[in-house]
Amino acid sequence: MDIDHLLSRLAVALGIGLLVGLERGWKTRGVQGGRRAAGIRTFALIGLLGGVVAALAQATGTAEGAGLVLGFGFAVFATVFAVLERDADRAAGSFSATTTIAALLTFVLGAYALIGDLRVAAAVAVAATGILAARQDIHASVARITWPELRSALVLLAMTFIVLPVLPDVQVGPSGGVNPREVWLIAIVLAAVSFLGYGAVKLLGAERGVLLAALAGGLVSSTAVALSNARRAASGEGAPRLLAAGVSIATAVSFLRVIAIVAVMQSALLTLIAPALAAAMLVAILHGLVSVYWHDGAKRGGKRRDATPPIEFRNPFSFWPVVGFAVFLGIVILLGHAIGETFGAGGALLGAAALGLADVDAITISMARLVPEPLGELAAAEAILAAVAANMFSKLVIAASIGRGRFAGEVATMTVGCWLAALATLWAALAFAGS
Repeated sequence: MDIDHLLSRLAVALGIGLLVGLERGWKTRGVQGGRRAAGIRTFALIGLLGGVVAALAQATGTAEGAGLVLGFGFAVFATVFAVLERDADRAAGSFSATTTIAALLTFVLGAYALIGDLRVAAAVAVAATGILAARQDIHASVARITWPELRSALVLLAMTFIVLPVLPDVQVGPSGGVNPREVWLIAIVLAAVSFLGYGAVKLLGAERGVLLAALAGGLVSSTAVALSNARRAASGEGAPRLLAAGVSIATAVSFLRVIAIVAVMQSALLTLIAPALAAAMLVAILHGLVSVYWHDGAKRGGKRRDATPPIEFRNPFSFWPVVGFAVFLGIVILLGHAIGETFGAGGALLGAAALGLADVDAITISMARLVPEPLGELAAAEAILAAVAANMFSKLVIAASIGRGRFAGEVATMTVGCWLAALATLWAALAFAGS
């Protein structure tokens, strides 16, 4: 390593120490000089020390020698600093390992700046300093976390990083089968959407939280949003009209998602699909806006018939209902495959409607791939629109069977309005194409 390269890397090691030391020094700025165990100067020297030790390790010229120098240097530094920090804590009557861990990390990053990627070393230093600086905010956030929230987060993480990787990514069962990995992924999406809605409402309040969660959830699964909001409405965890507005927003986003998929996969279908879905999307958005305005007006006017107590979610999501719904979707997929095998190509419309109860995106992609052979543009467009209509029907069934009451009525109004708008627009588009 030439001298310029060595000096530039030592400068980065020094900068890492200065950055971490600035935060540590600022935290103890009120302590009298000489009574701090480590401040900005000490941490700057720690970062530089790590760089020098790594430079000495490189100078040995062998991997074994470098490992011995680095290991010995780190062990000596860790021992000396740990003893010093222990005595400082005893003198101050406190107990904390944060400064010791920060010092060890600074030494390691200083060494890595000499032998590794400078960008990684600098990025980790910035992240570590941010964590140290956010001490109060992190502690306050942890204090606000309830056990159901922590438990739900752990379950969601386990579903994603423990169960999902071990599930087989193959079709299982008759009639083309169902992919267990895909079904479990549906369960994860449903749980994530529910958890997102919980967090958004807790952080932003009912109005903004429900709508933001619906907007984000609609990008993944509007059906999951419908199920989550239906459960909230049934348990009294929010105004039914506001929760129904969330379903409308998620549904509008799902229409936009289908249009985007068609535009990428088979743009020739846009002339038939885009106008109908755009009209339905407009109806869904208008219904959502009117519902939100009605909810806000009732709240300001003190109309108790639509007012509800402050939202207090009992759980971010319930595990078994989530899994049960995913299993139900898997059964629907099996039925859809069976219908397709029974009726052949002529059953594309019926098969698309059956599969659309569970998943619109998969049907949209598969139908777009069948154009121009064996399906014509009109047949493919009708199949995609049938899948969208069936998916809306599944949300209506969820609203009626789980949410019930006013929530179901609002979702039904939105659904019928979207159907009528889409049919009228499709009829006009076909009439215009025929002329």
